[in-house]
Amino acid sequence: MPAKIIDGAAIAARTREEVRQQVSRMLREGQAVHLAAVLVGSSPAGELYAQRQQDACKAVGIGYELVKLPADTPAERVQGVIERLNGDPGVTGIMLHLPLPEHLDATTLQYAIDPIKDVEGVNPANIGYVVYGQTLIAPCTARAVIELIQSTGVPLEGAEAVVVGASEIAGKPISLLLTEQMATVTLCHIATRDLASHTRRAEVLVVAVGCAGLIGAEHIREGAVVIDVGINRITMADGTKKTVGDVRFEEARAKAAFISPVPGGVGPMTVAMLLKNTLRSAELVWARGGRSGSQACLDRGEG
Repeated sequence: MPAKIIDGAAIAARTREEVRQQVSRMLREGQAVHLAAVLVGSSPAGELYAQRQQDACKAVGIGYELVKLPADTPAERVQGVIERLNGDPGVTGIMLHLPLPEHLDATTLQYAIDPIKDVEGVNPANIGYVVYGQTLIAPCTARAVIELIQSTGVPLEGAEAVVVGASEIAGKPISLLLTEQMATVTLCHIATRDLASHTRRAEVLVVAVGCAGLIGAEHIREGAVVIDVGINRITMADGTKKTVGDVRFEEARAKAAFISPVPGGVGPMTVAMLLKNTLRSAELVWARGGRSGSQACLDRGEG
């Protein structure tokens, strides 16, 4: 029997409704939820993404502010904007749009974001919390993957899980969150020998490489949960464009028990997780009285 398709769009819709209800509760209690996004440089794609982000926030009651800076803005100026947002009690979440202009270092600037306002979970401090099993705010894609797996009802504790792809924004954080759920995790990467020998053991297989059609039936264990994180644009024989994942969907569906499609799987859930993280950041900010992390430390006598 073919695998059951994990409907990421439907799960994301339920998540957005949960966020809307929680944001409404916070607003009734006088606790605003406000996301500030920093966009350095301008492109049609970047502007469109920011508009969609604003629309998604508005739909659940989250305030949204887009801080637009010229492409040639010096690093010190961008960092200064982030520090201002860190200290602004009216801002409860911050994100930095990528990619950045070549003269700017994403890691340095992401490190400047207050960890509890870091709605994307990319500040090294937040990754560190995941490593130590004390997750504060997890990266959106990784969190989306875990929630899709959990939606199947398949227990992760003790499960053999294999992650293909070791990027900082997907594969590595996914591996850490699976470990936090007590799965036994194998992380495969570009130097892995005999990939299929690893993936065929997986009760849960997550593929996050960005290589269209990398994984086929020969890689998949009978009855596995397969989560496809890859998003690839390919040209069909007739010249039209199509979005596909890293997994050869029909082949995999014939062997798996559950599978996420592309599009319609991880993509919509990642957006929903950004909203959920934004809510989480607001809860953390209000719990410490709306102060910046540095001010909270000074108040406790730690600075």
